[in-house]
Amino acid sequence: VQLQASGGGLVQAGGSLRLSCAASTKISSYYGMGWYRQAPGKQRELVADWRTGGLPTYADSVQGRFTISRDSARNTVYLQMDNLKPEDTAVYYCHAVRRDGVNYWGLGTQVTVSS
Repeated sequence: VQLQASGGGLVQAGGSLRLSCAASTKISSYYGMGWYRQAPGKQRELVADWRTGGLPTYADSVQGRFTISRDSARNTVYLQMDNLKPEDTAVYYCHAVRRDGVNYWGLGTQVTVSS
């Protein structure tokens, strides 16, 4: 199983980016998929998550600014990030979890928001 994240980059505060996570297998086979991030000197934290049969959930810090979506035909999960803030600067990781609890991680994509 491979998760290939892309779409990161440098953007000014207030700008937008869309991250993509392409899975090597059908995303419908996973119990859940989502995005985490890790800023320098900080622990990895959940950004957005979508479990089968449930609604997307978001970290309080990104609620109303970020939107997770998925395209089953392309086996891809997206993270639309609007109104970006400098504190959103981090490496963003795609994550998938199977029903048996096995976790998969992508390599990460850097997002840098300048003030």
